[in-house]
Amino acid sequence: MDAERRYYSIGEMCDAFGVTARALRFYEDEELISPERRGTTRLYTDRDRARLTWILRGKSVGFSLNDIRELLDLYDVGDQQHTQMLATRDRCRARVEALHRQKTDIDATIAELEEFCGFLDERLKKDRENADLHSARA
Repeated sequence: MDAERRYYSIGEMCDAFGVTARALRFYEDEELISPERRGTTRLYTDRDRARLTWILRGKSVGFSLNDIRELLDLYDVGDQQHTQMLATRDRCRARVEALHRQKTDIDATIAELEEFCGFLDERLKKDRENADLHSARA
């Protein structure tokens, strides 16, 4: 089977996923991917590519490395990834709910800031008008 296995170099992985070699080494240090080693050369497999896809997708939606690790670990449960998919879906739904709450908070903060800016604009306009009146009288 190893003779049929496709290997990817660190450069190929970087190019394919738009990440740096340093990022790949970091994910390896975190035990999220585990390339094979031949001397000092890292050889990445299709499994590493699939895991890196999950890592990057998880990062892009705000999952922590611990969340990602837990979801990746569920791959090997042996149920055709059913448990992994259920857990991922649940985490995604929880993340959506959290983002909706954050969006509501952000919208409220924006409205409050816009109102405060309007108040300050009015004050500055009145101050300018008063300054113009005083300079006209002088």
